[in-house]
Amino acid sequence: QVQLVVSGGGLVQSGGSLRLSCAASKFTSSSYTMSWYRQVPGKQRELVAAIIAPGGSTNYADSVKGRFTISRDNAKNEVYLQMINLKPEDTAVYYCNAYKSVRQYWGQGTQVTVSS
Repeated sequence: QVQLVVSGGGLVQSGGSLRLSCAASKFTSSSYTMSWYRQVPGKQRELVAAIIAPGGSTNYADSVKGRFTISRDNAKNEVYLQMINLKPEDTAVYYCNAYKSVRQYWGQGTQVTVSS
């Protein structure tokens, strides 16, 4: 029933841009803190960006500050991650997460590969 459908991943050259989308269904994502995580094989999953509910404040990993922007369109029940000036170290599987209290949902993940 509840779904987070992630799209927008792909292959991009260093310095390029990608926009990831996370489309929520069967729940109201505006009531949830929405986050983007990424994971590289052999490393722990790390928080990339979050937009907090309630309030709407945002947090970013130091490694992406100034390059990534998280936003949400509550009318569309979607969350986005705009990534610019991508670097090879940004290569990872990116996941969308929704959190509220004891509820937590994960999207399927999408591969982002940045070539040098």
